[in-house]
Amino acid sequence: MGLLSSSTSFVRYTVEGDLPPNFWSFADEHIKNFSFRDIDDSYEERSVGWVSVENMFDSEFSYASYAAGDYVVLSLRIDERKVAPAVLNKFCLKEEERIKKEREIPRLNRAHRMEIKENMKLMLLKKAVPVPAVHDLCWNLSDGTLLFFTTNKKAQETLEDFFKDTFGLHVVLQIPYHVASRLLGPEKEQALSDITPDIFI
Repeated sequence: MGLLSSSTSFVRYTVEGDLPPNFWSFADEHIKNFSFRDIDDSYEERSVGWVSVENMFDSEFSYASYAAGDYVVLSLRIDERKVAPAVLNKFCLKEEERIKKEREIPRLNRAHRMEIKENMKLMLLKKAVPVPAVHDLCWNLSDGTLLFFTTNKKAQETLEDFFKDTFGLHVVLQIPYHVASRLLGPEKEQALSDITPDIFI
């Protein structure tokens, strides 16, 4: 479920660092430089990039479709081409048995088995179709917060690294303490830091 869904799950981040001057020109250049690149016609295992929240196939952002007032609205698309370990193991064993019978030998050395594994993985990857995952985000430029519409930990790690690569800014996950600190303001920060856990029974 994403930004445009009737119900959704999300995590909140704080964006740390100062925005560059002429931000929208900067954003246009960097978003397009890090836009999604299709791997359907290649043998790459993974591709990560920005696409429009309205269309996962729109990576050109006609008319700056990511800009909405003081917000940047994007989707992070992650396509992965995977081979299940059990499938890879099956084909490796099958090929090993074929070679042993052909050469009339009882076993293969480790280097030969590793070579077979690499060859089988490449063969299976060529047959595998990349599986897409699309996660929306909404970046509030005025208060430096970002909503990322998934609770998947792996996707969050990808966002944190990819956001830094794109914009040169860090995102920090807002735990409840950070949210409370932001809402209460600096004058009550000491009182918040003095809070200790308790058991209510």
